[in-house]
Amino acid sequence: MDLDFTAEERAFRDEVRSFLRDHLPAAVRHKVLNGIYLEREDYLAWQRVLHARGWGGPSWPVAFGGTGWGPVRQYLFDEACAEAGAPRLVPFGLKMVAPVLMAFGSAAQQQRFLPPILAGEAWWCQGYSEPGAGSDLAALRTRAVRDGEHYVVDGQKTWTTFAHYADWMFCLVRTDPAAKPQRGISFLLIDMRSPGIRVRPIRTLDGAHEVNEVWLEGVRVPLANLVGEENRGWTYAKFLLGHERSNIAGIGIARRELARLKRLARSESCDGRPLLEAPLFAARVARVEIELMALEITNLRVLSAEAEQRAPGVEASILKIRGSEIQQEIFALMTEALGLQALPYDREAMAAGYAGDSPLPVHARTPTAQYLNMRKLSIYGGSNEIQRNLIARSMLGL
Repeated sequence: MDLDFTAEERAFRDEVRSFLRDHLPAAVRHKVLNGIYLEREDYLAWQRVLHARGWGGPSWPVAFGGTGWGPVRQYLFDEACAEAGAPRLVPFGLKMVAPVLMAFGSAAQQQRFLPPILAGEAWWCQGYSEPGAGSDLAALRTRAVRDGEHYVVDGQKTWTTFAHYADWMFCLVRTDPAAKPQRGISFLLIDMRSPGIRVRPIRTLDGAHEVNEVWLEGVRVPLANLVGEENRGWTYAKFLLGHERSNIAGIGIARRELARLKRLARSESCDGRPLLEAPLFAARVARVEIELMALEITNLRVLSAEAEQRAPGVEASILKIRGSEIQQEIFALMTEALGLQALPYDREAMAAGYAGDSPLPVHARTPTAQYLNMRKLSIYGGSNEIQRNLIARSMLGL
């Protein structure tokens, strides 16, 4: 197993870095590097820049307008973008519903829905979780009943990320209530402007509006918006989750935030010297950096397996667990470094330009909000507890 990048791969990384230096908008870069909340247009504008370069679909095959890059190039691209302060590509269209449409959608659905995703013209959200049906997704109760050339959908979705931004939702609905839980589910594409849809914000601990409750009451969805076959949506949902968890370790983001932690620790003092030189705090920073390096090696092993056409096993769960824990620890250290100065700051105040009379640099004003927001990492994409169960069953035969 060769974990070194080839000369060609290193040249590609240099090409991406050069492009980022020349084309990443300075205002967006400032927001990302300093933990300031991004708006809908920030994400879509960056997607349009990448699309103009031909890089709008890093994980898409050429046949659908993508780059055709293999897993190593995708990894290098993601890492370079994180390092430079580019926004994360919005995954709901690019990495979730698009692969499902490519694999199971009709030609008409592919022609209608894929180009706007690539061009940064459409925002999607995921209609999976419900009250009482999160980790146990097969317990979902949102129903779709056929009525002529439409389905009529009634139910509730929750924790729907960026539903208030979305033009479309890909949604799991129950179309056969008499079937076994996994066998009576279908996969629908729902226009968020349809009558009968209500979106209510859920404010997270950091005060941000990212997630929502969505009610669907008598929403009429054309039969043409059914993906694949009726009652086979569970198959498509599992396929989608495999793409959702790709690159979930977030190594590039963790490396970028580790650098911010070090900047912050150098600016704070302890007994008259920078906090980063205090032995106990420095040891904790060193430990998380070593853990990040170990995680990166594991991630490279997974990439090597994928490049050799070998499907990764429980390594994906390991990456998810450790990646989320490392990012959480980094933000915990940032908040601890600020001490009492961490208390007054939240994301909404920073987005409004609040600086108060604090001498803190801008990169030190948002860690508290981010610390609170990062609590979600160990839950979404399959909770860490579930990932540990998968590891136990696979490796220990439990």
